[in-house]
Amino acid sequence: MHIKVLVNAMNIRERRAIKAMSSSTPNADMEGANEEEKSDVYSTNMTEAMGAGKYYGSIALCTSLAQHLLANVLISVLTYRHELGMNYNFIRPDLIVGSCLQTPADVDKLRSIGVKTIYCLQQDPDLAYFSVDIDAIREYASTFDDIQHLRAQIRDFDGTDLRMRLPAVVSKLHKAVNRNGGITYIHCTAGLGRAPATARNRKCYLNVDAIKSATADILTGLKKRSITLTWNGDNCSTVEVSGLDIGWGQKIPLQYDENHGSWILQRDLLEGRYEYKYIVDGEWMTNTNEPVTLVNKDGHINNYVEMDNGLVLQKIYSDIQNNGGTVVDEDPESASAALWTRLGTDDFDLTSSEREIIKQFLDEYPDEE
Repeated sequence: MHIKVLVNAMNIRERRAIKAMSSSTPNADMEGANEEEKSDVYSTNMTEAMGAGKYYGSIALCTSLAQHLLANVLISVLTYRHELGMNYNFIRPDLIVGSCLQTPADVDKLRSIGVKTIYCLQQDPDLAYFSVDIDAIREYASTFDDIQHLRAQIRDFDGTDLRMRLPAVVSKLHKAVNRNGGITYIHCTAGLGRAPATARNRKCYLNVDAIKSATADILTGLKKRSITLTWNGDNCSTVEVSGLDIGWGQKIPLQYDENHGSWILQRDLLEGRYEYKYIVDGEWMTNTNEPVTLVNKDGHINNYVEMDNGLVLQKIYSDIQNNGGTVVDEDPESASAALWTRLGTDDFDLTSSEREIIKQFLDEYPDEE
């Protein structure tokens, strides 16, 4: 098993903000729209969500299946034409990244080229938007003993959700590949975001911060620390927060504390910088009692919190040493700081100990349906 991350960045420790996009699958009623019109809307949203004209750098995330992912990308206009059917590229002889299956007949197409595992990363709303009957596809695939259809849902164009889900998703992929062998087909909707982030890709369009952060999360044991957000005042009926680790398309309600006359949210967060905003009686607001960002490119100001955990690697490193491995630095604080610093270099490679940590994680992470 080999995992490698290559990053072109200025200083990841200063740039590891978690900036989530709301789900870009259109929510508007497009029942009367044809596939061409739906593709146009989806392509526009995809281009906007992934940042047209934005350079994403060079990055690699690898498993034993996907040796490495290299993407030097200048995004211009992204296009997905659902009406043209399933499209894909061989990344290497045993790995394909592509767009979504649309009918059970696509299972036959993939079986004919030796695919043993189909890995779908779409959420149900993504499938419903293009009227894809995923149950029919999965039921048809289950009639064969030489191919397996798996799902691991990640919100479309949402870097926060990608970061949070990626460790579990890659673990599930790792186990499926070891179990099934053959060729693996990984897909999201268009094959340009979630799928290449999980495997490797040709020309792909990634949330690099999410992948870098997910890699660091695995290496630092998914350690979290609790925070408390507070909105003072009893002159409102509801207070929610959006952003944080759930993305801008989601909301979490705060609970009212009668003893203190304030609204409270306790949340456990991984290391990183998280932006968020309060929604008070439906109105989006910042809290002047908590840190605020500068005005962003869209003219918005958000609250933010910086989680610098000094994550504990010592126990994991100790386990590796007990099995004959070698660890250069056992101090949790300096190990975490050194990892983030190394992620910011132009030519970063994992140490043998870090590869062992990731292999152990992928093997032992609990399965999920």
